[in-house]
Amino acid sequence: MPSLIDLVLTGRPAEHHAPWRRAIVDVEAWTLVAGELASGRWSLLGLWGEQAMVHMAVREEEAAEIAVLSLECAERRFPSIGRHHPPALRPERTITDLFGLAAEGSPDVRPWLDHGEWGVRHPLGDSVASSCNSAAYTFLSAEGPGLHQIAVGPVHAGIIEPGHFRFSASGETVVRLEQRLGYVHKGIDGLMAGADIDRAVRLAGRVSGDSTVAYALAFSQAVEAALGLKVPSRAVWLRALLAELERLANHLGDIGAICNDASFNLMQAHCNVLREGILRAADIAFGHRLMRDIIVPGGIVRDLDASGRAAIRATLGDIRRRFPALIELYDNTASLQDRTVATGIVTAALARQYAAGGYVGRASGRTFDARRSPGYAPYDVLRFEVPVLDDGDVNARVWIRIREVEQSLSLTGQILDRLPEGPLHVPVPSEAAPREGMGLVEGFRGDIMVWLRLSDGRIDRGYLRDPSWFQWPLLEAAIENNIVADFPLCNKSFNCSYSGHDV
Repeated sequence: MPSLIDLVLTGRPAEHHAPWRRAIVDVEAWTLVAGELASGRWSLLGLWGEQAMVHMAVREEEAAEIAVLSLECAERRFPSIGRHHPPALRPERTITDLFGLAAEGSPDVRPWLDHGEWGVRHPLGDSVASSCNSAAYTFLSAEGPGLHQIAVGPVHAGIIEPGHFRFSASGETVVRLEQRLGYVHKGIDGLMAGADIDRAVRLAGRVSGDSTVAYALAFSQAVEAALGLKVPSRAVWLRALLAELERLANHLGDIGAICNDASFNLMQAHCNVLREGILRAADIAFGHRLMRDIIVPGGIVRDLDASGRAAIRATLGDIRRRFPALIELYDNTASLQDRTVATGIVTAALARQYAAGGYVGRASGRTFDARRSPGYAPYDVLRFEVPVLDDGDVNARVWIRIREVEQSLSLTGQILDRLPEGPLHVPVPSEAAPREGMGLVEGFRGDIMVWLRLSDGRIDRGYLRDPSWFQWPLLEAAIENNIVADFPLCNKSFNCSYSGHDV
């Protein structure tokens, strides 16, 4: 079989696409990619559309090569990738919803983001008026003696984003779970089109609030790749500091929240104290608890001064002192282990098939971490390990988070010790010929991908892909044969983003 690069070379190259190649291919090559994805040799990084073309970002696992393959849709149709490779099904349904391009041969042609409330169909393509409503959606059936359905959401108890979960159960045992998402679709694709770079990076930072640093970084990397910008070293290192602080805050919050869903709220109380310390230090250091709007194309807009450095070091020291006792508490509480061990298992085969990133993939044996491969500065000169386990259960996803907290503590210390002096930003040209760029960043959930086409300092087309796109379907598999009462625990151990998915 041809390599990914061989396949790219058979197509028509897209000019000014960086840092990886893009080629416009024919139907035969497009279909060949589907076979390579199905075989597991390649993994799907993203699948998106525009008016008369579809694009697919793929990674060749063994060679670690990345490329974008595009197919022109003269008749507004394209061969379904999801027919051969299930992870492509939801992105294909989204392409149809937004642009009206049909995936031929797809086993699932139901709408995905479109709930019939927009007033139009295919709003980013050849839009037409619509009088559909959300009641028309058909869930998949499950048959068998004694099965009953349980509908949960989209409105949930507490402060949580909306999502609908339809359970088919035999007594307390879940036979099938089907998700219905899209309730917080914000139209980021449409808002990006025509936006200048300053506005667009602010939009990117609001795709999923808990990952504002990672999204701004991925977006900025895409712009910088397209325009060939070299970011000053101090800005590069401060970006990594922001990213690791965001990772720390979210992992600490998740560890506590998972324990809380297993009725062990003492752990959540202590973890929330540590998380709050990170957020307060971030506010002192960068003027915002979530560090929003700090990273921009070309660099960073706020420097780290002595008081900020001291606040971060103090909070890191506090976590180093207190976190080991919390790990021991988690590991030695039998009632907690009884809930998390062997619950909600994701097999290694499914994690590979869906190219699951972050703690979901690494808890099931997948070693991918965008900081390592393809990698980006300054992680190429920093010392860190990527923790990996094989059990694939809730407990494994907790332990991956624990180990990543330890790694992030080390990384933040290294960054503070080695932070170079120098400028924070280089100017971004406002006028340039059409160019395209990609960014791939390791957020706390996993890899975030951004693809952009720029023209005259504005976004012609933007695509932002959250790791949750390839994690949400695995939650459906993880809950099968578990009891209904364990769903909140499984769901929190994934902690997929509704907002990031529904973009």
